[in-house]
Amino acid sequence: MKLLNYTTTYFALLSVLLISVWAIIFYFAMLDEVYDSLDDGLENQKMLIIQEARKDSSLLETKNFGIGSFTIQKTSSKSHGQFKDRYLDTLVYMQNENDYEPVRILESVFEQDGAYYKIKLMTSMVEEDDQIENLIYYLIGLYLLLVISIVVLNNLVLKRVWSPFYALIEKLRDFRIERDGPITPEPTSIVEFALLNKSVERLTETSRQTYKAQKQFIENAAHELQTPLAVGINKLELLLEKGELNQEQSQEMAEVLETLGRLTRLNRSLLLLSKIDNRQHIDRESIDLNGLAERIVADFSDFAAHRNIELNLRPMSGLQFRMNPDLASVLLTNLIKNAIVHGTGDSPVEVVIAFDRIIVSNYAVGSELDSGLLFTRFHKTSTDHRSTGLGLSISKAIADRYGVQLQYKYSDRRHVFELVFPKA
Repeated sequence: MKLLNYTTTYFALLSVLLISVWAIIFYFAMLDEVYDSLDDGLENQKMLIIQEARKDSSLLETKNFGIGSFTIQKTSSKSHGQFKDRYLDTLVYMQNENDYEPVRILESVFEQDGAYYKIKLMTSMVEEDDQIENLIYYLIGLYLLLVISIVVLNNLVLKRVWSPFYALIEKLRDFRIERDGPITPEPTSIVEFALLNKSVERLTETSRQTYKAQKQFIENAAHELQTPLAVGINKLELLLEKGELNQEQSQEMAEVLETLGRLTRLNRSLLLLSKIDNRQHIDRESIDLNGLAERIVADFSDFAAHRNIELNLRPMSGLQFRMNPDLASVLLTNLIKNAIVHGTGDSPVEVVIAFDRIIVSNYAVGSELDSGLLFTRFHKTSTDHRSTGLGLSISKAIADRYGVQLQYKYSDRRHVFELVFPKA
């Protein structure tokens, strides 16, 4: 939910609460005003009737409510001393409505010519059910008007006020540290947005400088390590070729060469992982994965034959995907090589290309692998001391980089690695 809509929702809910409370208070306040007005009218009408009765004594014989809506009955002096004016609400049959309607009655006592009389005056009231119904309609109209006003206010005013914020959000969403320059936010007169713009601009520029420095350091470190390693390996190989060492010395020298070779492979793998993590491979193109798999299988055919393993490629469907070509090659190479290295003789390694996935499987020498640790860096699934433990980690990093799912499962005594490519 967008920020403006979030605010509108809260305004709408708050309006419901406030209008409901206000409606209850307003309803009772309005009833009180109505009663006060009716009571004042009845009191005034009583005084007028008493004044008229002093002039015309025939009014003292009014026993039923008639045109004047009052009655006068004689009462005792004792009742007069104890009686106070009182108001009653009741129902009276109205001929025009053909129904019982609410009325307000005032009862009072007055004295005339030494006698005491009780007077009752009646006046119609506003029907409470009609009043409540009308009040509800007006409140609903008021609520809808408020909600519409809030929405219009958000779209016309607040949206314009928040435009620098949304412009900054758009730039941040499309920002790529490996290829973009510093973010230049739109100028604004709002202090908070100006502070946010400066903070984001400073943060992104610092991140870019740190990224460049880290990238340069990794490249320099990898290059500086590769050179002495290559020089050391060449000198040791030349020393072995001279044949001046005895058998024990030659064996120790071979072990040193093997260690340096592993260190060289480890350096290359770590450099590749770092580049993947830093998103330095930004070039993308549509890769024909069928053709790429064919070339990799052809390259590994001699290695598989040497290990007495049959390497089968089954292209059941054409598959293309946009990614960096070098990383695509590393991804498939690692999986196919891993299957050959950990496979067994007389058991084929299968590479199947389906509509949206590539499946690489080999016969399992042992039991099912721990999928929780399988793609962890430096985790080895074999005792081969020449392995760096980074092959599957690199494959997983490449797959995650492009939203490809790299899955492992154990089925029919075979280790199965599956690449599931997202739909374009």
